Amino acid sequence: MSAVFPYKSAIVITCFPQQSQWLAKEVEAMGFDIKSTNISEVETEGYIDDCLRLNMNLRTAGRVLFQLQRFRANTANDLYKKIKAIPWENYLHLDGYFSVTSFVRNEHIKDDRFANVRVKDAIVDRFQERTGKRPDSGPSRDHAVVHIYWKEDKVRVYFDTSGNTISKHGYRKIPFKAPMNESLAASTLIASGWDKTSPFVNPMCGSGTMAIEAALMAINKAPGLMRENFGFMHIKGYDADSWEGYQRLAKLQIKESNVKIIASDLSKKALFAAQSNARTAGVEDLIEFVQCDFRETPVPQEPGSVFLNPEYGERLGEEKELESVYQAIGDFFKHKCLGYTGFVFTGNLNLAKRIGLRTSARIPFFNARIECRLLKYDLYSGTKKHRN
Repeated sequence: MSAVFPYKSAIVITCFPQQSQWLAKEVEAMGFDIKSTNISEVETEGYIDDCLRLNMNLRTAGRVLFQLQRFRANTANDLYKKIKAIPWENYLHLDGYFSVTSFVRNEHIKDDRFANVRVKDAIVDRFQERTGKRPDSGPSRDHAVVHIYWKEDKVRVYFDTSGNTISKHGYRKIPFKAPMNESLAASTLIASGWDKTSPFVNPMCGSGTMAIEAALMAINKAPGLMRENFGFMHIKGYDADSWEGYQRLAKLQIKESNVKIIASDLSKKALFAAQSNARTAGVEDLIEFVQCDFRETPVPQEPGSVFLNPEYGERLGEEKELESVYQAIGDFFKHKCLGYTGFVFTGNLNLAKRIGLRTSARIPFFNARIECRLLKYDLYSGTKKHRN
């Protein structure tokens, strides 16, 4: 327990829209009670030390926010006065650096950046009056991050204990085209119900995010092990020994796995990126990379999951070109994946109709601003006879 924060407080964990259901599953599995959820966040409670554990282990989260205070403010001047009354010298280092982020829905504030400036001024002015000096501040999230949630007259003041978003898991040094975000990939894997032991086949793997996340889940490697800097490290009271303890525990919980994970792509550049990223993540040996057309992807005889994330055809004229690709996905499922559970993640449901198979689930997600679906296909036609 931190001497600076010796109390329990609200912890708000953010995520991309439509991921909160899967984030809540992760948070509950770690032993936390869920106080509330909405489309893009989960609220629990705990000590500041719990934020270290959440940052280490959560795969589907964006930021872990520890509530410092809550109060009411109508105008920017009200906000300034209330923020200035907080004993920031107890929480922030005088020779340190901090940034301010915010979510604002208040009729008096037209631009979130104005609220950020007023909060920064209040913190700096308090330091100036109390110590005669002021800490540095700016837009970088590499150090301490103060987050303000201000809706109507309700204000919540948080420390963003993540700093830079933890939705990026730190291994993707070489992206390819428009890769799926790591936390989104992890959310779709959790939503799919994949058991982490049966084969996982990922044609059209691109930069390898989906296959790498599957491998990390299979060996139970915490995403926080692949990152060196968090917001909580720059707040007074940070316990480096406690963090080292969580690192040691996370390493001890990594297990061996014989799971078959196959990732294929026609592009040599994509496979180079995927293999490099897998090497950085420490799971290159768990994934078999194959350069081929997706229809030629080797599929183990033992049933498992096959997962595709085809292009959506966002630009004019592309949709027509992709119709044959989606139709070929349906043929691939029918002819090579019997006994498997098939998944297609797409932002184009018109193209998805070309797959020609009935879905057993259509799970909503967002990829950036694009509304998407994770489509599930039970590929059981003829399989019982085939297995006998």
